[in-house]
Amino acid sequence: MSYCDWDTTSEANICYHDEEWGTPVHDDQKQFEFLMMEVMQCGLSWDLMMRKREIFRTCFDGFDYEKVAAYNEADIERIMSYPGMIRSRRKIAAVISNARCFQMLRAEQGSFSEWLWAHTDGKTVLYNKHAQGWVPVSNGLSAHISKELKAYGFKFLGPITVYSHLQACGIINDHDEHCPRYAEINAANPIVYKRRYLEQSIHYYASD
Repeated sequence: MSYCDWDTTSEANICYHDEEWGTPVHDDQKQFEFLMMEVMQCGLSWDLMMRKREIFRTCFDGFDYEKVAAYNEADIERIMSYPGMIRSRRKIAAVISNARCFQMLRAEQGSFSEWLWAHTDGKTVLYNKHAQGWVPVSNGLSAHISKELKAYGFKFLGPITVYSHLQACGIINDHDEHCPRYAEINAANPIVYKRRYLEQSIHYYASD
């Protein structure tokens, strides 16, 4: 049985795959957490993000965007000095700045999650050939959303990072067709089939 190539990773990664990755998220705070985890991950491994997830939650008040948006320079120093924290001032500052952009978007749109899901009419997208293992690092949808987020001032959210977020929050179902999670997600949520569009750096993982 295929396991989306996650079965050879850490226990934390496997739990994340089984319980969270690809499950549709409709809560703004969870959307912010997932999005900022992607920001912190840029250039690093996802396994490292899983190992440091509780540290991130402690440093960023459980990813409460209202609290994070009020952080100042003293908070950056506090986070930088926290044991085990990734000491990237640029990323930490970006999370704080993004929390303010998140507030701005919500003020205009009412809900970040509803705004994001509106790009697919509230449906999880199944792209041609993705379930057979042909998965890109970005596509036309992620490039479009990235451009919109940048217009609001978001940082560290290029098309590749946004694509990863769309996978994580269930807007795109990129589980392998033989993975149990693929059918579970499709059965529990509205879906739409789409052809691939402006896909970049497609890689293939073998199905069992």
